Amino acid sequence: MATTTKHQGPPAQEPAPAAKGSSRDRLLDTASALFYRQGVGTGIDALCKAAGVSKRSMYQLFAGKDDMLAAALERSSAGYQALVMPPPGSPAEPRARMLHVFERLEQTALSADYRGCPFLATQVELKDPEHPASVVAARGKQVLTDFFRAEAQRAGAADPDLLARQLTLVFDGGSARAGIGADTLEGLAVTTAAALIDAAGVSA
Repeated sequence: MATTTKHQGPPAQEPAPAAKGSSRDRLLDTASALFYRQGVGTGIDALCKAAGVSKRSMYQLFAGKDDMLAAALERSSAGYQALVMPPPGSPAEPRARMLHVFERLEQTALSADYRGCPFLATQVELKDPEHPASVVAARGKQVLTDFFRAEAQRAGAADPDLLARQLTLVFDGGSARAGIGADTLEGLAVTTAAALIDAAGVSA
């Protein structure tokens, strides 16, 4: 079960200090933070000011805000996935590996600055599946679904594809409700996921 220990939310929420890193790195780190915390509607002026980079430099590095948003999300993807998904071989059993994701979800949702899954939030805000950032976000969500499917197959689930979709639905629904402050997930996400896993015939 999840603990009640406070845990930081997804990586790169806070802007990198303006005096460190290249202009590109500062822009991407700051964009990851501001877009996650304030939404993708955050303006270029505010972003450049927070990053300590001129608008001219920004447009020399990126074709526009859309490309920078996609690059920022891509940059933070691996860190977010590492935050919620288990490392290879630990835990070892498929059921425990799938539940690990929901234990981590419950823990990260305790953070005061938690705003939900950054991939889902980006897709919902943009409402355009063809947007460069939506494409990056969709890939990020697919990584999680593929993980659930692979573990479900390894565990001998009756319908691995269905279970993977169900678990993704629980993850997205839980992260969205916690992200807007509509509900807490302590003891809820894990037990809901466990019920689905058990119903699929996975016992270990």
